[in-house]
Order: sequence, then structure tokens, then C-alpha cells
Amino acid sequence: MLVNLVNYAVSYAEKGFSVIPIGQSKKPLIKFAGKPPLTPDEIRKIWQKYPLANIALKTDKFFVIDVDRHSGEVDGMNSIKDLHHDEWFKDTLTEKTAHDGFHFFFAKPKNIKISQNIGILPSVDLKAHENNYVVVAPSSLGDKKYRWLNNMPMKAPPQGLLDLIKEKQKDIPPTKVAEVLLGMRKRTKTTDLFETIITGFGDKGKRNDNLASFMGGLLMRNVDPYIAAKLAVIANDNTTDPLPLSEVERTVNSMIEKENRKREGVPSE
Repeated sequence: MLVNLVNYAVSYAEKGFSVIPIGQSKKPLIKFAGKPPLTPDEIRKIWQKYPLANIALKTDKFFVIDVDRHSGEVDGMNSIKDLHHDEWFKDTLTEKTAHDGFHFFFAKPKNIKISQNIGILPSVDLKAHENNYVVVAPSSLGDKKYRWLNNMPMKAPPQGLLDLIKEKQKDIPPTKVAEVLLGMRKRTKTTDLFETIITGFGDKGKRNDNLASFMGGLLMRNVDPYIAAKLAVIANDNTTDPLPLSEVERTVNSMIEKENRKREGVPSE
């Protein structure tokens, strides 16, 4: 049975977390990228509008090792066990997900950049981008609930885990990325899109145009607008001199609206 989680959401905010209301699809119900954390009063107003919203927390001050166990392929816990370092994942805040996976929470180190890495291990993701988020208890997906397994504070990541993250973050030549992802040697516009995720939007003076071109290319290929927007944020994060997130959001929304008008047969202004 779905219930109103507003009091839980307020409690998270009062503890210093940045709360994001999300729906059953796990998509945000508000724009949040680059915006300050919601206040308790703002949370109450949003939950009046979306009384059955679930709760997610922005991964701005912490990162999460997200272990998937329902993909039908690799059990993420086997990937964790294969590390032979169970101690890395003990004595830190942990929750069980709605599909029997696990979220292991760690405080972000102040002197080390932790980059997001989807697929850091088979069926294991590292969620760390300042504009990413993770669903938290007592949210539920249908009749399946998220639940905390302990109430421990988030510990600093052990050095072994940091070494693993650093190893997985090593730069791969963009052309090699394209070959692996696309399974081809001939360059195409799709190759350029994949490489942009890693190389970013280029130098000042070109970044906005390259962002618009990137979004247009993804939307033209029927990439879900929400996923396209997240890829744009990742690409911007990989840009040497990134655009302000407010500017990324403005360009992304403009391109999505432009594509919607095109598909509806509405002439561009």
C-alpha cells in the first residue's frame, strides 16, 4: 500500500540531505540539477501536489555502490564477493532495494574526485555525480519496499575501494571507447556522440553549440529525453571548462522542446 512519505522527506532534509521527489518510474518530479536543496516547507508543498511521491537523495555529499540483483544476468553481489574484501562494505550505512539489491553509502572524500561509473563491476554501479540521486527507504515500487539494514553513519571509503575506483576511472582513448561500444572501425556521427560523453563539449565559444548538437543527435536517434539530459550532464562534467549547470539545463530543455515541436509538426519559431 502506497503512503504519503512527506514526514520522512522532511526528516532527510533536516539531516542535511538534498531531497528529490520521484515517481514510480524512478524519474524526478521536479527540476533539480544545479539547484539548492529543498527546504522543509518546499518539500511539504511538493508532496501536497504529489502525495504518493517516493524519496531520492542527491549524491552530492556521498556516493553509493549500487548492487543490482534483478537484471536477469549477473548477480551484482557475486561481483562484490569476487573482490574478496567484505570489510569494505561493512560498518557503513546500507539499505536493501525494492528488488533485493543493495546500496552501500560512503562519504565523499574532500581531496579526491569520485566520478560516476555505471558498470564499475558487472551489475554494480557507482553513483557519484552531484546531480545524480539514489532512491531511499521507505520508498516503494508497487508492493516492494526499500528498507534500511542499519542506521550507521556513512563511513569514509576504505583505501582499497578508492584504489579500485581510481583504477576503473583511468582514461580510455575515445577511439577505443567507440570501437568497444559500437563494434566498428568506421567513424560515424554516432561515434562522435559516444566520444563526446568522454571528451566533453570542447573549448569556450563552442561548448553551447556542441551541447545543442549533442542533444539533437541523441533525440534524433530516439534516446529518451531524460536519459539524453543525464548524458549531457555527464559530458559537461567531462568538459575541461564546463558550462554552468543552469546553462546546460536551459539548452537541454530548449532542444527537447524543439524536438517535440518537430514531431508534432509545429513550425520552429
